[in-house]
Amino acid sequence: MTTLPTEPDLQLIFARLNYEFFNGEVPDCRIRYNERFSNSAGRINYSERPMTIELSPKHFRAYPEALEETLLHEMIHAWCFARFRDMGHGARFKKKLRECGLTSIYHELGNVRPLRESNRRYILRCERCAFEALRKRKPAKPASCPRCNKRRFDPRYPLIIYEIVETRVAGDTVEGLHAAVKGR
Repeated sequence: MTTLPTEPDLQLIFARLNYEFFNGEVPDCRIRYNERFSNSAGRINYSERPMTIELSPKHFRAYPEALEETLLHEMIHAWCFARFRDMGHGARFKKKLRECGLTSIYHELGNVRPLRESNRRYILRCERCAFEALRKRKPAKPASCPRCNKRRFDPRYPLIIYEIVETRVAGDTVEGLHAAVKGR
């Protein structure tokens, strides 16, 4: 099992990256691990003071080499917010991303199993473009599709909420799946 940097060590990595890529312009952020993350390697919370960057230790135990890149990605968010009040992956974010030597806004590390399985899941789906997002909690207010509408909520592009109330295995075995494909 990979030993991850401690949270104080993450603060030191943050400081080094801040001076290396931002001339120290990223405001102080609290860096912490969040064991609950299953679908995301990292995220930033702008509303907390100081801003908080949370990282998934489950992802980085499997992909330790991606930790600094993910932290840098979240730091770009903090920098864009502090300087321009920009959130998301807009033009300023992408420009700074390239300046930092990163090539993609995505850091696909796959999904990891949650610590405890929940039998309640929600799927948010856009009927227009087929975008889907899986959520553990039902959204408190209506949301619009981030692909069809890059700005704020727009009722023309609603995300339909589907609740998954039952889960079951879809296939018997790998052999059964191969036989089904062969029988086509």
